[in-house]
Amino acid sequence: MSREDEAAGAWRRLAALTPARIALGRAGSGLPTREVLRFSLAHAQARDAVHTPLDVEAVREGITALGFETLVVASAAPDRATYLRRPDLGRRLDEDSAAALAAAAGNPVDLALVVADGLSARAVHEGAVPLLAALAPALAGAGLSLAPVVVAMQARVALGDAVGARLKARAVAVLIGERPGLSSPDSLGVYLTFGPRPGRTDAERNCLSNVRAAGLRPDLAAFKLSWLIDQALTRELTGVSLKDESDRLIEGPAERQALGR
Repeated sequence: MSREDEAAGAWRRLAALTPARIALGRAGSGLPTREVLRFSLAHAQARDAVHTPLDVEAVREGITALGFETLVVASAAPDRATYLRRPDLGRRLDEDSAAALAAAAGNPVDLALVVADGLSARAVHEGAVPLLAALAPALAGAGLSLAPVVVAMQARVALGDAVGARLKARAVAVLIGERPGLSSPDSLGVYLTFGPRPGRTDAERNCLSNVRAAGLRPDLAAFKLSWLIDQALTRELTGVSLKDESDRLIEGPAERQALGR
């Protein structure tokens, strides 16, 4: 085998281990047609993920079927175009939603859950209900008091701070569609914040990223999130002061590999 063949074989083995665009080959001075088409498809899927509207009723039905109560709110961004141009509006509730949450709030609760479209409704359609289904037994076992699950439209992560404050929640977890990449248009993120209130910074949150079938599986994400919720409520903090050490409780090598450890 020539050195050129050996190098080509090494690149093929490396390419099989990652969705990153490496070892694509070439046709003259350009890429092979199949790779140009694959890139165009990935770009279209990412664009569609950003612009596809959230199917609110389908998401609500899936969440209700798990036994959760639900509420629907909207941010101050009136439409998708404004939402994309004005991130600040996506962090604030519109007036009707703020009033509805205030009316729905009762006694203080341990946790509020927010399911938000973010930058990928596809991620929410595919990942939110499976994650909540895996999380529900842990929440019930811990005996936590919960606010109704809030389904939020045109929402940024920080909208959860306003929601949590209105619902008198000690902590809020926001399940939100992440900015799509060219290999992950369906990635769901989870942001946990203790003591939610407008003005919290990202440094005061814990994040679980890339929750999807080809990334962090929903069952493992639920395991990590339940650990973080327990520690957040016990230690009364989140963010840079709370390190995720949940994988220390996992003994199986397959689970450790799935967690990237």
